[in-house]
Amino acid sequence: MINLNKPSGITSRQAVTRVKQMLSARKAGHAGTLDPMATGVLLICLNEATKITRFFTNMDKQYHARIKLGERTDTYDSEGTVIQRNDVSSVTQEKIIGTISMFQGRMKQKPPMHSAVKIKGKTLYTLARKGIEIERPDRDIEIYSIDVIDISLPFVDILVLCSKGTYVRTLCDDIGLRLGIGAHLAHLQRIRIGHFDIKDATSFDDLLSGTYEWYSIDAALPFLKEVRLDRKDFERMKNGAHIPFDKNSELGTNELVKLKGPEGDVFGIGCVHSGSLKTERIFNL
Repeated sequence: MINLNKPSGITSRQAVTRVKQMLSARKAGHAGTLDPMATGVLLICLNEATKITRFFTNMDKQYHARIKLGERTDTYDSEGTVIQRNDVSSVTQEKIIGTISMFQGRMKQKPPMHSAVKIKGKTLYTLARKGIEIERPDRDIEIYSIDVIDISLPFVDILVLCSKGTYVRTLCDDIGLRLGIGAHLAHLQRIRIGHFDIKDATSFDDLLSGTYEWYSIDAALPFLKEVRLDRKDFERMKNGAHIPFDKNSELGTNELVKLKGPEGDVFGIGCVHSGSLKTERIFNL
């Protein structure tokens, strides 16, 4: 797996394709889309590691976002058409900080029309490009922290730590509406997904020069506990069989674990359920 620092101007899929070609990988996929205008952490899984992308989807994410006050756009970001303009000279720093702080906590959020969300088999951005807007169900999200780090009107820089499914574009639009002057997302950098940080991310130049860091499947999943099996149970589980498991172990019901063979090499992902250890994914390593 590669922790890529995605540049602006390309889609997440284009970034995946480029990494796949540069490293001559057979398969590639990403864990968590970034909009084309956004930069920062994009986790790209290669070959057998494509089987673990879903284990990163629930991770918290942190963003550095720049909001432009006084302009609301139809896409909620700088790539859209401005649909409302207002003077920002009278808004105070105290009001800005106080309003933004109100968005910390659990809340409902409606996905933007210009997004990859699918409703009844139709992708929202495809409908939006045709000028069609449909009702979208709210999502439950949580903003764990939201901090103002700079105010240079009309721009406000914030750090946001949030749950999966959070649209920072929508957050910026909602802040503008709450302030009564409109706003949109001017710049976005994802600085962290779970324990993967921007300071450790790899650039395309690093890939070209061969000076990049990559993560094995084992190293990419340090948050999962591991179960080391003897030869007999290893052979059984490698072939998809379940094995009895101690109900009194420290592992919880339905907890995911890394499965390791007698030599300590990871060969799959397992799950504890009803006194048995079952395989979720087997790697062809």
